[in-house]
Amino acid sequence: MRPRNLARIAALLFCAATSLSITAHAQTVICYNCPPEWADWGTELKAIKEKLGITVPQDNKNSGQALAQLVAEKASPVADVTYLGVTFGIQAKEDGVVAPYKPAHWNDIPAGLKDPDGYWFTIHSGTLGFMVNVDALHGKPVPKSWKDLLKPEYKGMIGYLDPASAFVGYVGAVAVNGAFGGTLDNFTPAIDYFKQLKKNDPIVPKQTSYARVLSGEIPILLDFDFNAYRGKYKDKANIAFVIPTEGSVVVPYVMALVKNGPDAANAKKVLDFTLSDAGQAIWANAYLRPVRASAMTKEAASKFLPASDYARAKAVDFAKMAAVQKAFTERYLKEVQ
Repeated sequence: MRPRNLARIAALLFCAATSLSITAHAQTVICYNCPPEWADWGTELKAIKEKLGITVPQDNKNSGQALAQLVAEKASPVADVTYLGVTFGIQAKEDGVVAPYKPAHWNDIPAGLKDPDGYWFTIHSGTLGFMVNVDALHGKPVPKSWKDLLKPEYKGMIGYLDPASAFVGYVGAVAVNGAFGGTLDNFTPAIDYFKQLKKNDPIVPKQTSYARVLSGEIPILLDFDFNAYRGKYKDKANIAFVIPTEGSVVVPYVMALVKNGPDAANAKKVLDFTLSDAGQAIWANAYLRPVRASAMTKEAASKFLPASDYARAKAVDFAKMAAVQKAFTERYLKEVQ
């Protein structure tokens, strides 16, 4: 039996063991990095099953882990589609593990938010800030700035995803770097900041830590606005979202068709759905900014912080951000971790 078939069978058996009810007759598309706790992928995957009859098993990789596995499986791909932070999407094209595909509603995506040839395209975006469990602070003030996080009173209370592996972790590094005068050619301010933050014993997980914030285990997490709003409005937790006073960044998340994936036909249907009216509405209702602006409802928009707060969050040169990621990662691992 070919290695690809063995790997795919293994993937399906794993998913069945996690109660995904995959049957022998179900159409199945494998997506790398579609975690149900992140960006309400749980609802999106259910909708795909209901609307298309295609089962997409949940997958708890982060962007770095997903790309690493795509590269490792390049000769015999297991996945059909992948969801990545934009820098990893750009790198996936460079690594030759994704294929060009222009999905339905391609023309609705702004030029700067898609690869011109269709190797990746944005489905939604988020703004980085602090997701804060107010109750877990036990009376301490909600931090308002990057500098606040360095105060001893927050020792043991701060979390950020591993910048060497998770996209949101790297975004946090880019954000704090820019806030303290750094550029994409000079990450010294970020490196210095993380060195100082180590004195506060931060928690540095590799996977999404939404549940750990809601439980109070991580009172303050560097995370995107959509997760904070979900915690506040959907899960009814006492969650605050803060865009730090020194500034932050807004970045897109993208999807791509895996090159030589096992089921390209159904994979394309899944990608089409993420940009459909129904698919984009799910993102909007999960407090993300859908790439198709018309999908943002007034009700969803009303849950966001004021525009004056969002004015502190800027876009960056995403191609440049991708190009320098490896060098930053090596430096972070050497000097901080």
